[in-house]
Amino acid sequence: MQTDSISVVIPVYNSQQTLKPLVLKLKEVLEKTAREFEIIMVNDASEDNSWSVIKDISRSHQFVRGLNMMRNYGQHNALLAGIRQAKYEYIVTIDDDLQHPPEEIAKLSKKIKEGYDVVYGSPQKEQHGFFRNFASQFIKLALKTVMKVEIAQEVSALRIFKTDLRKAFENYSGSYPNIDVFLMWGTKKIAAVKVKHEERKDGTSNYTFSKLFIHAINLTTGFSVLPLRIASFLGFMFTIFGFIVLLYVVGRFLLQGSPVAGFPFLASIIALFSGAQLFSLGIIGEYLARMHYRLMERPTYTIKDSI
Repeated sequence: MQTDSISVVIPVYNSQQTLKPLVLKLKEVLEKTAREFEIIMVNDASEDNSWSVIKDISRSHQFVRGLNMMRNYGQHNALLAGIRQAKYEYIVTIDDDLQHPPEEIAKLSKKIKEGYDVVYGSPQKEQHGFFRNFASQFIKLALKTVMKVEIAQEVSALRIFKTDLRKAFENYSGSYPNIDVFLMWGTKKIAAVKVKHEERKDGTSNYTFSKLFIHAINLTTGFSVLPLRIASFLGFMFTIFGFIVLLYVVGRFLLQGSPVAGFPFLASIIALFSGAQLFSLGIIGEYLARMHYRLMERPTYTIKDSI
């Protein structure tokens, strides 16, 4: 079934070897899937010759547009820049590493015609290392907490959605965007289909375990108040614990006439309460830092060049 028009947005970082074959495969697929299409490649300040390759591809193919970021902002920031430039009815996002075969876009295009607003291409089996797969599951757990929908476990970088959903996040200007959360702001009609996931054909992933972990923290603190509720719950529990300790100390003195043994007991209690307080302050600090960035009007991204 042919979709009316599609804009494909590709965040690019250090992928000079895979860009040309990716565009050729996309062209072959989109000519069969859409009557009109465009490919928007967003170079996120790559350290290799990716921008030069994008310029060459743009000159050779009129349906390819290139955006060059001022500095490296991150994948979701680059995606947001491309999504805001898209001009067709549907938007497809896909990574630049060829791990998601472009041929699978047809499955997503067919599924979205069943009345959905967003369709994800969920990998049949992720072709990452153990720690990367573990971190990916951690990200999906954070997404499920934020989005409060079961489909969060199926999210991936390969997705198709209606361009009209941009209205839900057109005014977003924060430093830590997340496209999946934005799409949830606009709709609950979300589905997923199983797709192939190939091994990386060139280079290594730019997402390390630590980066994915930090991304999960940013996701949770940026779009949810759950950490603050945890801090409140922790404070409540330690208040009850402190009251119980007080009853124990007073009760022992009244019944046995002797106080609780000194330094070890006191040091343990102080350590417990200090740790809980510092943990809660750290969570509050994360939220204050985000407010600080917003007050500074730190840009989500800045486009240096376009072609």
